[in-house]
Amino acid sequence: MKYTEGTITTTLAGLEPVSALLTRLGIDQLVINDPRDVDDLLDKKNSYDWDYIDDGVLALKNAEPSVVFYLPGSPAEYDELFGELRAGLDGLSDGLSDGRTEGSGADSAFALEVKEADDGEWKDRWKEYFKPARITERITVCPSWEEYEPGPGEKVITIDPGQAFGTGTHETTSLCIKLIEKYLKPGDEVLDVGSGSGILSIAACLEGAGRVLGIDIDPVAVETGRENVALNGLSDSVEVIEGDLTKGVEMKADIVVANLMADLVIMLSADCARHLKPGGVFISSGILAELSGKVEKALADSGFEVIETVYDGEWCAIAAKARG
Repeated sequence: MKYTEGTITTTLAGLEPVSALLTRLGIDQLVINDPRDVDDLLDKKNSYDWDYIDDGVLALKNAEPSVVFYLPGSPAEYDELFGELRAGLDGLSDGLSDGRTEGSGADSAFALEVKEADDGEWKDRWKEYFKPARITERITVCPSWEEYEPGPGEKVITIDPGQAFGTGTHETTSLCIKLIEKYLKPGDEVLDVGSGSGILSIAACLEGAGRVLGIDIDPVAVETGRENVALNGLSDSVEVIEGDLTKGVEMKADIVVANLMADLVIMLSADCARHLKPGGVFISSGILAELSGKVEKALADSGFEVIETVYDGEWCAIAAKARG
C-alpha cells in the first residue's frame, strides 16, 4: 500500500506547537521524536524496567527533534494540505527561537520533508534475516515460510514470531534450551514463565516433556504462542494461557523455565520455588553475565541450590535445584 511520510525537523521548543498544528489540520498519525525521552528511559522507576540498552537507543540522545506524520496515498494528493502546513510553519517560526542557528524563520526553525513510501517494501523485510538456525546440537529453529529438511536426529521448531517477538536465535534462548536438554527427563512436567513466542515450551515438548504449560501476562504473546504450538502440531501437549505466576496458577512442575531478565528472575524466584516439585530444577536466563552473582544469591535466598551457570558472550543462564 502506498502512503505518504512527512518529517518536520524542529527544535525542542517546536515539538509541541508543530504537533498541535498537524492535529488542527486533521493529521493525527504522528510520531514525536524527542531526545529527552532517552533520559526518561535511563531514569528507571523500577529495577526490573531494563538491564540492557542498545547503543542505537543511546545515540538518539544526539538526534534532532522531529515530528513524523503519515497519510494514506501519495504526496500529490495533498498539495493543498501541504500548502496550509507550510503557511502554518511560517507563522510558528515568527515566535519560535531556533536553538541550532541564529535568527528565526521557516528555514531555520523548521525543515519539512515529504516522501512517498510503500509498506510492501519494509513490513516483511525482517524475514530476509530469519533463516533456519541450529541453536543446540539437536534443535534447529526454522521460520514457517522456509522449507527445511532436517538431518538424522535433528529436531525442528517451526516458528512464526511476528514482528513483536524474537526468532529464538538469541543467546539467552539457546542457553535455556541447552539446559532443558540437559535436565529434562522423559515425562517431566514443565512450566514456562513469560512464554512469549512459545519456543521454550515447544522445545521442552520435543525433548520429551509429558505436559507443558506456558504462561504470559501479554495477550498478544499468548496468541502468538498458541499459533506456534499449533504450527508444530503440539496443541494436545502444550497449553499456553494468559496469567500471572503469582496469582491463580496451581501447577507444580519438574522444571520451571523463565527467560526474562535478572531483576524479574530475582522478583519471581520465590514464586518459582513454590511451583516446583521437590528436587525440581529452575532454569532462568535473560541475565547479563555481570549480574549472575546477584541472581545466584537471590536464588539461594529463595531456597535453591545453584547447580550450574552457563555463559554465551555477555549473557548467562542458571540452573538451580529446589531443596527438599
